[in-house]
Amino acid sequence: MANQLRVVIITGLSGSGKSTALRALEDIGFFCVDNLPVVLLPKFLELQSDPTKEITQVAMVMDLRERGFPEKHARIFTRLKEKGYRIEVLFFDASDEAILHRFSETRRSHPLAPRGSLTEGIRLERNELASLKQMADKVIDTTSCNVHQLKDIVQRHFLGAKRGKRLVIHVTSFGYRYGLPVDADMVLDVRFLPNPHFVEALRPRDGHDPEVSRYVLTSEGGRSFVKKLFDLMAFLIPLYEREGKSRFNIAVGCTGGRHRSVVMANRLGGYFEEKGYYVNVAHRDIAKS
Repeated sequence: MANQLRVVIITGLSGSGKSTALRALEDIGFFCVDNLPVVLLPKFLELQSDPTKEITQVAMVMDLRERGFPEKHARIFTRLKEKGYRIEVLFFDASDEAILHRFSETRRSHPLAPRGSLTEGIRLERNELASLKQMADKVIDTTSCNVHQLKDIVQRHFLGAKRGKRLVIHVTSFGYRYGLPVDADMVLDVRFLPNPHFVEALRPRDGHDPEVSRYVLTSEGGRSFVKKLFDLMAFLIPLYEREGKSRFNIAVGCTGGRHRSVVMANRLGGYFEEKGYYVNVAHRDIAKS
């Protein structure tokens, strides 16, 4: 499992856009952690590599907020790569002038200059991180980037130019008995579809099961709904893209979140994949009922 887990380490100068980059990766489905001590990284990855977990890609910010980080990182990263982990180090940089301007705007203190000269803090940080910058897989200079441009750069790096579409779509199945997802832009109620819960052979299975999926999708209501839903998405999604929306959350609900909503969320996710969108499918309540 280790070699299947994609691990992105975000590091670099304070004020260079690391937090923005982390949020950009979270938007395209990465499990994200900020400021994880590098000495805990091996144990963290060991836990995330559990085959029962659905996490396949993680991203984390590591920097000089952790004491001793520059001395520890090379040894730990090398050891993890030898164990088969796919570790990619992104180093974020920017000119002194850009960093000074950003700290002035946010009024935050620099980790190496809490009470002293900001210019001196930047110089010290560059020296401390020089070796890490040399070993990085990619260096991203954010001097001339605003937050939207930086987010676009990061997502394009991981999604690839072949995607060609910038809207990131999240599809989540859920059970109404556990409440609506709070971040949904659109909610689809599929409780009108035939319920596998009332079929003895299908009840113990979930919506990932081919027989459950076939039962839902081949029903008269299922076939008609899928066609009309795809027509609706073909109409709506380009309009959202035209308005500059970067993320769209669709929630698909049934009674318990185990059968019908899972089937339809998977089918909708497959549709968006076929159309070239980046889509993240999650099943919030599948294990609850």
